[in-house]
Amino acid sequence: MSHPLPALADLDIQRLREPSFDSPLGEGVPWIDEGRRVLVAGDLEQLDAGGVPPSFERAGPRRKIAFDPNTITCGVVTCGGLCPGLNDVIRAIVMTLHHWYGVRKILGFRYGYAGLSRDPIEEPMELTPAVVSRIHDDGGTVLGSSRGEQDLGEMADTLVERGVSVLFAIGGDGTLRGASALAEELSRRGLPISVVGIPKTIDNDLMWIERSFGFLTAVEAARGAIAAAHAEARGAWNGVGLVKLMGRHSGFIAAQATLSNSDVNFCLVPEVKSALEGEHGFLAALERRLQTRNHAVVVVAEGAAETLMPRESAAKRDASGNRKLEDVGVFLRDRTKEHFKQRGVDMSIKYIDPSYMIRGIHANGSDSAFCLALGQHAVHAALSGRTNMLVGYWNQKFVHLPMKLATSGRRQIDPGGAFWHRVVLSTGQPRMFGAP
Repeated sequence: MSHPLPALADLDIQRLREPSFDSPLGEGVPWIDEGRRVLVAGDLEQLDAGGVPPSFERAGPRRKIAFDPNTITCGVVTCGGLCPGLNDVIRAIVMTLHHWYGVRKILGFRYGYAGLSRDPIEEPMELTPAVVSRIHDDGGTVLGSSRGEQDLGEMADTLVERGVSVLFAIGGDGTLRGASALAEELSRRGLPISVVGIPKTIDNDLMWIERSFGFLTAVEAARGAIAAAHAEARGAWNGVGLVKLMGRHSGFIAAQATLSNSDVNFCLVPEVKSALEGEHGFLAALERRLQTRNHAVVVVAEGAAETLMPRESAAKRDASGNRKLEDVGVFLRDRTKEHFKQRGVDMSIKYIDPSYMIRGIHANGSDSAFCLALGQHAVHAALSGRTNMLVGYWNQKFVHLPMKLATSGRRQIDPGGAFWHRVVLSTGQPRMFGAP
């Protein structure tokens, strides 16, 4: 969905203090002057000719930093669901801190924000180059993760007790809201502790961030599931291959995987309100497809449950407050079988859900390189004294964003935009099921 451009005041980055130490990075560094900015507007039509165009701070190394690297302790925490590239980001942070800035004490807090509580499940892990040297070969996170809120006072106390000057929080919108609240608590106490976020959302749905790590790996892995579904569909008369992919509120993985595999005939995402029943509904369209081609491949994002399935009166929530969705893949499989049985039509449907297989794999080459850059830029930002911000990617540049801006809404597919139009052209499906 398109959103209005943020106001200039919403783009300010909070700083702990004026940098007074020379950066130890040495000669030949492409320093970023403080005046360097990246325009928020992607085209001229978005610009207001009568005012100063909104812009993000450009990410990168600064000549002056706010901490003495030889005396500080840094912390790293990973929260929320697993995502390809988590270990890559951890490794990039540790290697940049140790080899380039000379930081010698880096703590990895275990199992998300629970590791910052008064009674953590496990003590923090000491992160050294030797510890992280090969972790990027593995999926998941070497630190473990968890969902749910923790007491801000306890978290702040833990950072003080451990002597932490910088905390790197790797996670999605819930993690970043928690990190922002923690940064505000530290500021209220007058504590010079920097909190910098690295956005992690496999769904690629954070506001004002073009790309998040793990997304391209997820799309690439999803192609294998779609290829298997296509083989199953073609291997049976009136065969249907059904693949459920991640995407609670935004269907970018499902849509991008559809575009990367032209065998998909139907793509269902939460942003496009689709009817299941009726002459113009999905089931009728699938029936017409089987009448003409005798096989079909369907990709559905998990969040499509909101429009395709009956809503329960009492919504269940997980530990992070997210609404628990019913399994739209199982529902769609069973309802499709029922639909064709009622019509006396023989068909075969094979259901594939690769979600946890995708979440837990290691990042591909493109995402690994992207994670490296995110980790490096997060270190540059934190040691320059910035806080309550994250490193993002916008207009093909790495930038600094206030955490509250990135969590102010949700990036979604525009049903009337060019991206969804490409999906419609690729699949041949109606722009919206249920509309005549």
